[in-house]
Amino acid sequence: MAKGAAKRIASQNEQSIRILRLGMVAPTILSLLLRLLFRRSSLPPSKGTLLIYVLTYLPALFLSRYLEKIGTARRDPTTGALISSGEDLSQPGVTEWCFDILYVTWACQIGSGVFGEWFWYFYLVIPLYAIFKLWSNFIGPMIWRPSASSSKEDEKGPEALSKRQEKLRKRNERGDPRVRAVRK
Repeated sequence: MAKGAAKRIASQNEQSIRILRLGMVAPTILSLLLRLLFRRSSLPPSKGTLLIYVLTYLPALFLSRYLEKIGTARRDPTTGALISSGEDLSQPGVTEWCFDILYVTWACQIGSGVFGEWFWYFYLVIPLYAIFKLWSNFIGPMIWRPSASSSKEDEKGPEALSKRQEKLRKRNERGDPRVRAVRK
């Protein structure tokens, strides 16, 4: 059973890596073609445009290489048997965020080819989302911890019971023999 799951993860990773490799080339070519079709006056690109492209392409290249490295399956060279399936590239968390950054980069590359250089402002979604996650998961709870916990106590009251304790209390009231009442 475990080998079946490893083979499934390895095949999914191989497909994801093929998409990554295609995604690192296709948006560049597509952007140039769309720029040629819709915005011929912007050819050749200005130095600022090339700088933006390079500054966004380098993190995308780094992330795609990182995902390829952790997701590549290792096989025995003689038998071809699967040694390690690699990390699951469809897992949530950091790998998911890496893919999101790549998708935003590719969309900005293609969008800038069609609509112009202002489309690169959509790239600001990445740091804004990072700030939002930092605030909601780390900074915000540290700042408002005392008031949040006191409001929860006010809602439940001092005698709040868990679901299990409430169920046991109701059974005890009915006289259920499964519940032993402990007298104080």
